Amino acid sequence: MTARVLVAGIGNIFLGDDGFGPEVVRRMPSWPGESVRIVDYGIRGMHLAYDLLEDWEALVLVDAVPNRGDPGRLEIFRAEPDCDRPADLDAHGMDPAAVFAGVRALGGSMPPTVVVGCQACSTEEEIGLSDPVAAAVEPAIEAVRRVVTDLRAQRAEV
Repeated sequence: MTARVLVAGIGNIFLGDDGFGPEVVRRMPSWPGESVRIVDYGIRGMHLAYDLLEDWEALVLVDAVPNRGDPGRLEIFRAEPDCDRPADLDAHGMDPAAVFAGVRALGGSMPPTVVVGCQACSTEEEIGLSDPVAAAVEPAIEAVRRVVTDLRAQRAEV
């Protein structure tokens, strides 16, 4: 059986580079078959939490990450949910840690999660990505494809 993977673009398109995740998933072609679902969650954390109650074998979050001096640089890392954090889900916000806590509060469990992040240049109120972050969209699409392929292969070996 093929692993089911959820690819979630998160971020606020009205805050410049915070719209990175939605832009990446908007430009991704659909995945062949039904084992990978690609969704733009924007800032709908509650929606993501409820969707994570389904039986997913892995989650890929696509998001902007804080600028550490290299705007547009991609970072790929495993997310480690904080099991002690209380569930303080905001129906109109997107804090991944709160989403993870919300899933647990709703009786679910988090699947292995990988973040494909891009260092933001600006998260000021504006629509559109900065040039360095916009240039990272296509490489991020390729990174998501590699991550999903690797996650599916790992799950198939189990």
